[in-house]
Amino acid sequence: MAALEAFLHDEAVGLPVLVKAALAHVQFETIHPFLDGNGRLGRILIALLLHHGRLLAQPLLYLSLYLKEHRSVYYDLLDRVRTTGDWEAWVDFFLEGVETTAHGAVDTARRLADLFEEDIRRTAATGRSAASALRVLAALRERPVLTLAHLCHHAQITFPTAGKAMQTLVAAGIARELTGQRRNRVFVYDSYLGILNEGGQPL
Repeated sequence: MAALEAFLHDEAVGLPVLVKAALAHVQFETIHPFLDGNGRLGRILIALLLHHGRLLAQPLLYLSLYLKEHRSVYYDLLDRVRTTGDWEAWVDFFLEGVETTAHGAVDTARRLADLFEEDIRRTAATGRSAASALRVLAALRERPVLTLAHLCHHAQITFPTAGKAMQTLVAAGIARELTGQRRNRVFVYDSYLGILNEGGQPL
């Protein structure tokens, strides 16, 4: 781990940031320093390195789905690095994954922007409760799963106003209540989470 840490902080290595991240990921997964969570930490390490190297404005690059979709190839290439030193095949796979994921992220961002624009338009057309419903919609964009109590605090509106506005969004098919209860209800912005969860498990 000390050698890996030195490699991560060595600015004189002279490798492109993406290649450095690819090498660091293999080394971390090979060392496997913790009893649990090594896979998650290894994937987070990639995003942090790309952010630190100024390739990402925020450490947000979700490679997990790509690695899950190509799991057998991923594990095979990790093993080949360890057993035969085949770094080239691993780096090629890693770079292809970053490119695919980056294109997917841009497409997702565009689809979310279109969704938000359409839902704002639909909410604005709901009549007298539109102003409050728009505030609730804005809160759901920041936190797509929330309770009315959180909504009241976040949007600075009363509980009755929050409840009525949320029902407007439910009636419009924008939000959905998850618990089926009368108290402590939880609401979800379905279409938003649907886009984010593609390839994962639905809520």
